[in-house]
Amino acid sequence: MNKSNKTVLVIEDHDDIRESIIEILEMADYNVMSAGDGKAGFELALKHTPDLILCDIMMPILDGYGVLYLLGKHEATAHIPLIFLTAKVERADIRKAMDMGADDYLTKPFDDMELLNAVESRLKKRRNYNVESVKLTTTQELESVFDELSASGKTRKYKKKQLVYQESDPSLYLYKVVNGTLRSFLFYDEGRELTTGIYTKGDFFGYDAILTNNKYYESIETIEDCELTLINGTDLQNLVAKRPALNTKFVHLLASNNQLKSERLLSFAYSTVRKRVAETLVFYAEKLSDDKNQDEFKIRVLRDDLASMAGTANETVSRILADFKDENLIKKEGNSIRVIDINRLKQVV
Repeated sequence: MNKSNKTVLVIEDHDDIRESIIEILEMADYNVMSAGDGKAGFELALKHTPDLILCDIMMPILDGYGVLYLLGKHEATAHIPLIFLTAKVERADIRKAMDMGADDYLTKPFDDMELLNAVESRLKKRRNYNVESVKLTTTQELESVFDELSASGKTRKYKKKQLVYQESDPSLYLYKVVNGTLRSFLFYDEGRELTTGIYTKGDFFGYDAILTNNKYYESIETIEDCELTLINGTDLQNLVAKRPALNTKFVHLLASNNQLKSERLLSFAYSTVRKRVAETLVFYAEKLSDDKNQDEFKIRVLRDDLASMAGTANETVSRILADFKDENLIKKEGNSIRVIDINRLKQVV
């Protein structure tokens, strides 16, 4: 990846640490700005709007908490990812930082790879945030359209592990999830499955095939008992034909969905199995939880589903989960998994 267009602001009052961080980032082809105190760093952020900020907590004039607070007061800087650099390891300090809106933290001393992995992870999250922002705006604009169509739809119940449709089936319906959880998947490598997405209450699926007049691209299967609203595909096509302005909105929605899936497939191709399993746990935790700001997430997911999402064998998933348990990243609770340190899980390589 060419990172030369990404700018990182380093705010650190310790000269040796600041210069070391700058050297590492510049060797990785990042553009780097720096400041020796919080006030100067905040002013640089306002003037240049960096892509990411690395910020010490304990500093003169203005500490890291003050920097984060002031950044949040300005529209141009409110969404810049910020990683705290701290010698503090007490849970209360970490919780305070995360509650205030910090994206991550690194505990001193940290090595080169910890730093680079944290920076790249946060920049990737920002790219996804930008995609999700477009998706959110477009989805909000289309909500009235989907609600209008849903009123004429019919409700059907599905049992756990039941197929809703298979890849290459005729695209007859647009589906809305009333209750339950489903997954989309593709077949690869002599019949093995790769999970490509998860759908929960309020989500719609199937519209991409309908709008492009193609058969369904993926298979959809229930993870638990579900209730779905089935909307006739021709109703969607007729509505779009009558209201041409909807075409642009659907194009944005399809493009954002495709970008997210492309990044998922790139991760499958180039990431280690250990990282893919970690990303899968994070995905399930954030997708299935109502509270995105909590520290711990309890998820109920079968080993088969984890393996399918991570693109690996069940035995490999079991071994990696055991490693994560030993590293105090997760706990096994009966048929559930409790993610107890999601920030460290996001940094797994």
